[in-house]
Amino acid sequence: MKYFTTLIITIIGVLGALYLANSYLDNYSIMILSNLGIFIILAVSYNLINGVTGQFSLEPNGFVAIGAYVTALLLLSSDSKIDQFMLDDPSPLILWMHASFVPALLISGIVASLVALTLAFPVFRVRGDYLAIVTLGFGFIIRIFAINQSEYTNGSMGLNDIPQYANLMWIGVFALISVIVILNIVYSKFGRAMKAIRDDEDAANAMGINTFKIKTYAFMTSAFFEGVGGGLMASLLTTISPEQFSFMLTFQLLIIIVLGGLGSTTGAIIGTIVVIIGMEWLRFLDEPNFFTDTAHPGLRMVVFSVILILIMLFARKGILADKEIWDVFRKKK
Repeated sequence: MKYFTTLIITIIGVLGALYLANSYLDNYSIMILSNLGIFIILAVSYNLINGVTGQFSLEPNGFVAIGAYVTALLLLSSDSKIDQFMLDDPSPLILWMHASFVPALLISGIVASLVALTLAFPVFRVRGDYLAIVTLGFGFIIRIFAINQSEYTNGSMGLNDIPQYANLMWIGVFALISVIVILNIVYSKFGRAMKAIRDDEDAANAMGINTFKIKTYAFMTSAFFEGVGGGLMASLLTTISPEQFSFMLTFQLLIIIVLGGLGSTTGAIIGTIVVIIGMEWLRFLDEPNFFTDTAHPGLRMVVFSVILILIMLFARKGILADKEIWDVFRKKK
């Protein structure tokens, strides 16, 4: 009963905060918060496979790209696709694809999840660094496919004029859903099995846990929400191109979940806030300011990197380590 009461209060509080933010903040602040919401979805889902299950995977940019392209192609009209595809005529399948906003996001997540299922069979034959290399290669394959298969993706020119259905409210609702779903998985029997695999996969296998099945479940769930996050990103920005889905996106998410604490869902949220808001707050360092009259592009990256190093020196397992924020407060109390 206490759990459901807390859940209802949290949902009402988050929805109220989203409504107030959407009503009273300026467009720049709303855009920052929208970007923050998308990265929260990506971070908590990536943390499920990398932090909770302990599989060093480097694939998020591939699944985010799949979600973004599928959503964009579902939302664009046939006439818009014909006008945009310059390098090759669009495939008949592309012209046939149509859906409204929410179904498009769900379809994007399902497509990414099915690709993850297919990928799981070769990927989970290896472990550790080899797993990282295989999943890293998958991200490169998706990006190269987006560049070369111009009849499906319009190649390096990307897709433009995507309908902007994504806003702060929609993004906030999907971020809230993703966090609730991930937390319920973590505290379920599947979550306990995932943690057992992370701590000692051989021992978990000896205890009767079907490690391949559990890792596949985690991989598919992570891919689903990464696909949804990619779809929200495409609809928010209204334009996508292969360059947006390079390894730097995966690297940024890896920084977030390591900073927050591998295995901690609330830590992933805190890590996202520190990285996304911190990067924007330090933007003044790139421009003329009260310290200097000349612009120094890239200075904020240097300062932010120093801040990250200092944080990791004093919190080597991340801000929350592998605990949730309520566990930390309960321990202190």
